[in-house]
Amino acid sequence: MEIKTLEQDIVDMSAFTVLASQITGEIKKAIVGKDDLITDMLIALLSEGNVMLDGVPGLAKTTIAKAFASTLDLGFARMQFVPDILPSDVTGSYVFSQKDSSFVLNRGPVFTNLLLVDEVNRASPKTQSALLEAMEEKQVTIEGSTFPLPRPFMVITTQNPIDVVGTFPLPEAQIDRFMFKLKVDYPTADEELEILKMKERGEHGEVARLLALDDVVSMINLVKRVYVDEKVLMYIRDLIMASRSHEKLLLGGSPRASIALLRASRAVAAIRGREYVIPDDVKYLAPRVLNHRLIVKPEYEFEEVSPADIVQELLNTVKVPE
Repeated sequence: MEIKTLEQDIVDMSAFTVLASQITGEIKKAIVGKDDLITDMLIALLSEGNVMLDGVPGLAKTTIAKAFASTLDLGFARMQFVPDILPSDVTGSYVFSQKDSSFVLNRGPVFTNLLLVDEVNRASPKTQSALLEAMEEKQVTIEGSTFPLPRPFMVITTQNPIDVVGTFPLPEAQIDRFMFKLKVDYPTADEELEILKMKERGEHGEVARLLALDDVVSMINLVKRVYVDEKVLMYIRDLIMASRSHEKLLLGGSPRASIALLRASRAVAAIRGREYVIPDDVKYLAPRVLNHRLIVKPEYEFEEVSPADIVQELLNTVKVPE
């Protein structure tokens, strides 16, 4: 499917919107429900961001990631984090070759387009830190040598919010590198029935490849050209600044949160068929970008105030530009 003409004429976003709809529709063949989740993951991919999926086991988190990779021709690697996994298991290392008596780079799973890390919080902080450079700078340093990662590059991690025995909490520096933290909920009663019917029919949710890898990169480049007015930039700034001074918050949004709102809002605008960002795009993204970055003061946590409550308060109080 050819999309390179879109790069030449950004005003015509209708073709981009149709293509994005086709992508999400194809992925939905493998997944019952979770329409918003699939759209949000596409937004993150087009914004070159990373995603954390939060939910109990068995909710098709791995299936969604595989469907994304298959539909978009992305290189895919999956890692199951456990306490004894090492940083070199993620990045790779140099190994001695007896054939020519030299050290050869054995590249790790991180050298791919889409890296799925299951139960990221089960690995030690040292191993978790192996992802930091890759997630932020799209490169990996191994024994003093730096190697760029393929483009696009995206990390999708999962964590189980229930079983915390033998886990290591993610440091704020790593949490802040996720563009979105998305909640994966149980299916509805109708969706649960449809899942059972699919399995009864022997269907495995196969998806077709819609794009070549170069076309995905072209979509990402197009998103970067979506126009953002200074008033929208000021709105993003005001939301983040208000979070930093909020009386109920111990920690507000970082500059990385501002950048995430900016980048993702461009993708939302493009998917919605516009060549410019509006405040509603930012409003849609604010909970997804900020919920995992805000830390509520202990005394307000005791009163069951959540980051989601604060985000909604910010959206209600911060003036929206005309």
